[in-house]
Amino acid sequence: MPRPLVATIDISALQHNLRIAKSHALDAKIWAVVKANAYGHGLERGIRGFAEADGLALIEPENALRLRELGWQKPILLLEGIFDAADLETVVRARLEFAIHCIEQIVWLERAGLSGPFDVHLKMNSGMNRLGFKPEAYRAAYQRLRANPAVRNITLMTHFANADDPLNPGLPLQQQAQQFEQGISGLSEERSVANSAADLMHPELKSDWVRPGIMLYGATPGGASAEQFGLKPAMTLTSKIIGIQRIGAGEAVGYGSRFVAAAPMVIGVVACGYADGYPRHAPNGTPVLVDGARTTTVGRVSMDMFSVDLTNVQGAAVGSAVTLWGNGLPIDEVAHAAGTIGYELMCALAARVKVVDL
Repeated sequence: MPRPLVATIDISALQHNLRIAKSHALDAKIWAVVKANAYGHGLERGIRGFAEADGLALIEPENALRLRELGWQKPILLLEGIFDAADLETVVRARLEFAIHCIEQIVWLERAGLSGPFDVHLKMNSGMNRLGFKPEAYRAAYQRLRANPAVRNITLMTHFANADDPLNPGLPLQQQAQQFEQGISGLSEERSVANSAADLMHPELKSDWVRPGIMLYGATPGGASAEQFGLKPAMTLTSKIIGIQRIGAGEAVGYGSRFVAAAPMVIGVVACGYADGYPRHAPNGTPVLVDGARTTTVGRVSMDMFSVDLTNVQGAAVGSAVTLWGNGLPIDEVAHAAGTIGYELMCALAARVKVVDL
C-alpha cells in the first residue's frame, strides 16, 4: 500500500500557461524550458503540455536524447551548450541546437571538423557574470563562428538577472538591455533575450524568441502572484493526516522542541517530510490546507512527516486531506514562507513521491 503523498500534474494547466506565454510574446517564437526534468513535472508531461511550443530548451544532453526518443521532432536547444568536445556527436545524432558561451566551445567546434550544419546561440554576458562573452569580445566570437562552414544560423542571446526587479541597483534591467544592444549593433540575426519575467512584465524587451520557464508550471519569478497573470498551478502536492496529538500549554512538538504550545492545542501529523522534497527549513507558520481550511505548520520538518495546527480546523481527523501546495495554495506562497522560491520546491520533489496525471 502506498503512502498517501501524491503529486498531481495537470497537463491542461501546462497547456494553458503556454498560451499565456504566447499571448505576452506577440509574434515571438517560444522555447518552452524543460530542464530539471521539466521542473520536476516529467519530460513526458512536458512534451504533452508544450506540444504547441516552437521548441524545447534544457541543459542536459542525455535528456535531449530522451526527448527525441519520446518523439519530439521540433527543435531542441541546449541552454548551456556542450560540456565536452565529445558532446558534438550527441548534437549531430539528435539534431540539437546549442549555446556557445566560451572560447573553448568554439575551439571544440572548429577542431571537430564536422560538416554540420549547426544552429548555435551565441550568448553574451551582459552583466550577470555567469556564462557568455563580454560585450567587447562578443563580435570576435561571432565572426569566428560565422567563418566556420559547419555553422548555419547564429541566434544572439543573453539572460537577464533582474527582469523581475528592474530597478535593482546591482544591475538595472535597462542597463543590461543596453549592454546587449551595444554588443550586437549591426548584426541582423534573430535575438533571444526574454525569460519568464521579461515575457510577463517587459513587452518592450520582446525579441524573435522567448524562453519561458517557471511561468509554464504556474509560478512566477518575482513578487507578483501567478494568479495576477492568469497562470494555473500545474503541480498539486497532497497528503493526509496520519496521526493526531492533543497537547497542553508548555508542551513541545518535534525534533529540537523548537515549537512550544502557549495553550492547549490539537496537532496533526502529515505524511510528508524533507525526504519527499518538502523544505526542512520551513518555519513555524508555513501555510497548509487541511480539508480545505487554512492552517500552519508547527515544529521542525522531519524526514518523513511534519506537524500542523488542527486546533481550529473543525472536523479534522486521521485521513483528512492535506494540500501542501498547488490548487488552493500557491506554491510561491509556501516557498516565500520557507525563505525559498517555487522553482526549488518543484525541482526537489523526490523520486519516492507518487506522481499522477489529472
